[in-house]
Amino acid sequence: MTRPGGLRAILAIWPSIAGALLFRYAAYAAMTALALWAELRPAPTLPDAVLERLPYLPWVDRANYWVWLCVYLPLAVLLLWTEPRRWVRYMITGGLVSLARGVTIALTGLGVPDPAHAGPGIGARDFGTAFAELLSPLGVFDRGAIAAYLTKDLFFSGHVATTFLLWLYLRGRPRLAPVALVASLAVTASVLLAHLHYAIDVVGAWAITFAIFVLREGWPANPSPAGPHRW
Repeated sequence: MTRPGGLRAILAIWPSIAGALLFRYAAYAAMTALALWAELRPAPTLPDAVLERLPYLPWVDRANYWVWLCVYLPLAVLLLWTEPRRWVRYMITGGLVSLARGVTIALTGLGVPDPAHAGPGIGARDFGTAFAELLSPLGVFDRGAIAAYLTKDLFFSGHVATTFLLWLYLRGRPRLAPVALVASLAVTASVLLAHLHYAIDVVGAWAITFAIFVLREGWPANPSPAGPHRW
């Protein structure tokens, strides 16, 4: 089945695309606010049967966010270019996953899995400064704001959730789906080898993301939802 895409298709639904972007950003901002609130609470470090058997790899820790960006961004752009209507649905679902993540972070109160290699956390910094830094792409990817401010945004893993969700939306695409699956597994391995998340954070990301996807798309999922305003 041919799925119309390209610049003309994108321009035809640009209000929907802009609205999806705004919703996704607002959801990310809400999640970030909840994560910063959770950062101020004391929380215990728990035993983890997987991390106890995996070595901490400093180079993976340093590269983790760049690995996620380099695999996530090109695939998301390709989905937008080839199937802009499906991309809109993907972004809305991604925003719902972000909101769910913010709620679960606020509910769980997990301490860092590897205190010896964790970032300093928010510490004495004020909420507003940290919040603004975390909402800035420059702050996240150039100055390492996430590593500096957030250490307890654990259940569930955002990197695992976003790449897994992208694979779910690319399933059935012979060229893109295998790449998305490998990328998602690579990001999952990176968060574990960097000791950034507990294993339960990974399992939770898969379970909650899949549940929200199924609520939105059904199962088996509709491969190409019709209608210009179906969000």
